[in-house]
Amino acid sequence: MSELADKLAAGVVQMGLQISDEAQQLLLSYLALLDKWNKVYNLTAVRDASEMVTLHLLDSLSVLPYIKGPRLLDVGSGGGLPGIVLAICLPNLQVTTVDTVQKKAIFMRQVKGELGLSNLQVVHARVEAYEAEPYDQIISRAFSEIGLFIELTRHLLANNGHWLAMKGVSPQQDLVALEVENSRVYPLSVAGLQAERHLAIIEQF
Repeated sequence: MSELADKLAAGVVQMGLQISDEAQQLLLSYLALLDKWNKVYNLTAVRDASEMVTLHLLDSLSVLPYIKGPRLLDVGSGGGLPGIVLAICLPNLQVTTVDTVQKKAIFMRQVKGELGLSNLQVVHARVEAYEAEPYDQIISRAFSEIGLFIELTRHLLANNGHWLAMKGVSPQQDLVALEVENSRVYPLSVAGLQAERHLAIIEQF
C-alpha cells in the first residue's frame, strides 16, 4: 500500500493539487475497495492497482480545479469515477452518482457506507428518467458522445449551470458540429499518463 500511497502523493504534487493526507488515505481506501470488488463484479477493465492510481484516481483528480458546485451530478459513474473521487476531496460538494447497472450502484453505496461519505448520494436509474433538484454541474467520464450527454441530462441542469465532459482527444470538432457557442475545451495533465486528456465545459443553452 505504501507504494500506491507514494505514487498518489507524487502525482498530486506533480499536478499542483492541494489534497490533504486524510483525503489521500480515503482515496487509497476507495481504491482498495474497487480492486477487491473488481475481482468479482468486473467494475473496471483496469486490473492492476498501480495503474488504477493513474488511470482512475489521478485522471479523476485532473478536473478538480474546474469543480464549482455546490451540487454535482456524475452520469454513468460506473465504479464511482470521477464522482466518488471528487466527493472525497471536496467534502462541501454534494455529489450524486447515477448508473444504470445495479451492481455498480451497490458497490458505490458500499463505498459511501464504509468511507462515511455523507455528501454522496448514489442513484440506480437511467439518467433520462431520473428526476431531481437541478444540479450546478453535470459531469461525465467516457459516458457518451457530447450531444447525447446533453440531450439526456438537460432536464437536470440548473439555470447558469455547466456540463463537464471528460474526453481523450479534444472534442472541439464535436462542439462545432453541435453548434454549441458557449463552450471551452481545456487540456488536462495527468501525472504518469502520456495519452491526451481534455475537459469540455459547456454552458446551459
